[in-house]
Amino acid sequence: MQSNPLPPGDDAPVTPRAGDTPRGRVPRAEREQQMLDAAVLVFSRRGFHHANMDEIAELSGVSKPMVYAYLGTKEELFIACLRRESARLVSGLTSAADPTLPPDRQLWQGFKGFFEFVGAHRDGWSVLYRQARTQQPFSVVVAAMRETVVEVITDRLDAALRLEGRQVKPDDLTAMALTLVGASESLADWLADHPDEDPGRTATRLMNAVWLGADQLMHGVTWRPPS
Repeated sequence: MQSNPLPPGDDAPVTPRAGDTPRGRVPRAEREQQMLDAAVLVFSRRGFHHANMDEIAELSGVSKPMVYAYLGTKEELFIACLRRESARLVSGLTSAADPTLPPDRQLWQGFKGFFEFVGAHRDGWSVLYRQARTQQPFSVVVAAMRETVVEVITDRLDAALRLEGRQVKPDDLTAMALTLVGASESLADWLADHPDEDPGRTATRLMNAVWLGADQLMHGVTWRPPS
């Protein structure tokens, strides 16, 4: 699904949420986060090309020169948004899965953390998944994030298999991780458009689709085409 940025001639303002228009003196680090919050909101609604730095500054409660001074050009600001949202997503995924839990619970917790990020940061997901991944140079940032997610899931799968006394070829582990990431992304994109959907329920739905096969693989049961 593609984002639907407003056309250049549509000057309807983006409505700020509570806390989106901070005023007064604040520390630089906090001010930067406020600018990034505003930028993610505007980029998600307008798209990169139609986003307006004046509107981002207004939502941030600062002047446009201050946005440039803190975070650079519009392209640099967009990349800063991508990096922050990517870091949030990866952090949510890695912190959610407890390595002391059984493999199925680990996987479910990881899915749940991923979907909770999407549910809590729908604008961030829109910028990451619907806009940046197909546009250079932004797609490089998204590709790096996706590679990190695949590595995390591969490591978790490998650890779970070793607990079962099994070792799987690295290529097979990577293929499984890529399959899980692709399925997660598709379902997350659906979740982003359904605000009433519970991330935990979404994680359970995905588990019901993938775990039976993963569980069989962990016990050495595989399907092969006829020779």
